[in-house]
Amino acid sequence: MAKIHPRDGSPYPLGAHYDGEGVNFALFSANAEKVELCLFNDAGTEETARFAILENDNNIWHVYLPGVKPGQVYGYRVYGPYKPLEGHRFNPNKLLIDPYGRRLTGKLIWNKAIFGYDVDSPQKDLSFSPLDSAPYVPKSVVTQDDFDWEDDTPPNHKFETSIIYETHLKGYTKLHPQIPDKKRGTFAGMNENVIIRYLKWLGVTAVEFLPVHAFFGNRHKKGYIKDNYWGYESYSFFAPEQTYLYSHNLNEIKQLVKTLHQNGIEVLMDVVFNHTGEGNQLGPTLCYRGIDNASYYTLQQENKRYYYDSTGCGASFNIQNPQVLKLVMDSLRYWVEEFHIDGFRFDLAPTLCRYKTTVSAHCGFLYAVAQDPVLKKVKLIAEPWDVGIGGYQVGAFPPGWAEWNDKYRDVIRRFWKGDKYQIGELASRLAGSSDVFGHNNRDIWSSVNFITAHDGFCLRDLVSYNHKHNEANGEDNRDGTDSNWSWNSGQEGETANQTIRENRYARARAMLATLLLSFGTPMMFAGDEFAHTQMGNNNPYCQDNAITWITWEGISKRGKELAKFTRRLIRLRRRLSIFLRRKFFKGEPVDGSKIKDLTWYTEKGEEFSVADWQMPDRRFLAYSIYDGISYIFCILNAGSSEIEWKLPNLDNKLKWQLLLDSSDKFNARTDIKSKKVITVPAWSVLLFEIKK
Repeated sequence: MAKIHPRDGSPYPLGAHYDGEGVNFALFSANAEKVELCLFNDAGTEETARFAILENDNNIWHVYLPGVKPGQVYGYRVYGPYKPLEGHRFNPNKLLIDPYGRRLTGKLIWNKAIFGYDVDSPQKDLSFSPLDSAPYVPKSVVTQDDFDWEDDTPPNHKFETSIIYETHLKGYTKLHPQIPDKKRGTFAGMNENVIIRYLKWLGVTAVEFLPVHAFFGNRHKKGYIKDNYWGYESYSFFAPEQTYLYSHNLNEIKQLVKTLHQNGIEVLMDVVFNHTGEGNQLGPTLCYRGIDNASYYTLQQENKRYYYDSTGCGASFNIQNPQVLKLVMDSLRYWVEEFHIDGFRFDLAPTLCRYKTTVSAHCGFLYAVAQDPVLKKVKLIAEPWDVGIGGYQVGAFPPGWAEWNDKYRDVIRRFWKGDKYQIGELASRLAGSSDVFGHNNRDIWSSVNFITAHDGFCLRDLVSYNHKHNEANGEDNRDGTDSNWSWNSGQEGETANQTIRENRYARARAMLATLLLSFGTPMMFAGDEFAHTQMGNNNPYCQDNAITWITWEGISKRGKELAKFTRRLIRLRRRLSIFLRRKFFKGEPVDGSKIKDLTWYTEKGEEFSVADWQMPDRRFLAYSIYDGISYIFCILNAGSSEIEWKLPNLDNKLKWQLLLDSSDKFNARTDIKSKKVITVPAWSVLLFEIKK
């Protein structure tokens, strides 16, 4: 390497930026005493140069290196006090990745050198490690944007027209027989035509990927018992997970987004800004802890050796620090502007909204997002709970945000399980959960309705298991929730009993129909539509194997039929304009007519009375929706027997056209008159459209 003569450079933008002649490096640290920039060969195995960064403007350390080009591998060593009791954990023996680094190279090797303390010392994290971590950690790489987006236009689906499909990038294609082996489990594999065609055929409007930021994986090979498969231990918010890049080129991600956009499908990212993979005080020192522990993490004020943790993952990221908040905002804008990402799902979002330790709607994060000209154009979805005090915040996010609705998940499961006392809450959830979200001028799509997600039972297991079966996780089946609201139909797990299999299939179809005929934003879990199983594991975060990977070649005939049924449901929902409504129902007549926008009916063809709502054994109900143009009528029967149902007394000149029978057992004519008595099959959903 030719001799480099460093210059002062600029404090902004943060990270490493190539200007055509050289690279400007800028790093935030408020408590550092000295910072060194280390350059490495292309393989990252040999340090080729080291530069002391002498310029520090308002806690931004910066230097400009002429002649350095994209592809340069680098890392930082940061000097300062190692005083854990005061919250400082500087250790220049640890090579640190750039928090703004856009690509990484090299693997994380689980070695005692990656810890800032001596792991063999009885003092643990109060001790100091002299070992050099450089041979064992990933390193940052200078990048340059050279992708041609051509005329890429984001689909920009409105929330009320959206159908979200949550999936794991790796697991979705890892076992797909029509994808080349080396591409399986990568962005390039997801971009294969066979996958794009299927997603378009199914009809979903958005794919939501579990975290794709660089994270800890295969931890059992590095001293841990369990893998990390889901990806909720990010240690970079700019660099993608290396193992998801087939070509080691960021353009691979951009090409996938571009292709999905061309097919009318948006791309959403699950992001984890509430904590990092560095964990608690016993975790490794890879980035933030070594750069400025007291700035990046929320410390316990009574003892700064320890972290405040509202995440259950070791240490809450300190979004209250302006520079840390800036990092989060810069990361979000980067993925929107550079990768054309269409939105984000925020893991444990209340942690981002805490002032000191209290969740507050008047927090810097929500204010920053609300005024941001880039982020106001994309979808924002909160997981509205964390494990801290006051962390359950469903319904508390501001207008413009959608939220995962676990109240919807639980009551739908209980209803189709056959539990008592579910009708009242069920009605509210089907109608968009106005009791939760119907305030502050929020819209009906604010509720992200889901029955299954990555966390918990998948749909097939929900109807096949009474209890979790997480033995493979290595925790003696103690992990994962016990509140599954599931029913195995009479036998635990797989069975050859045809009656049980039929019941499971009927309830799976009924739940899919319920999801897509509810008001709010529906979210499906990938694989549910063709009966993928995780063998009863309701917490498979550590199963990077066939338990979680989609077994495409194992899809049964029944699974294929279920996929076709799901496609039909999606097409039906998208065709019925009545599901495009944004405002909550009022239960009042529409446009001077006598027909209410929303009415609940009993099997006698009468509106629900107070007494009807309070009947404990009622396991069926119907609703009608009228918007002044269209009228639909939906019956849900979660009973084990068919039931005689009298249709409401409307104009006999109207024709009731059957659009859907989830059981495929309804054999009446499709044109039915008001007041007629029909037979509703057990475990079924019927949908009628009424036309003049």
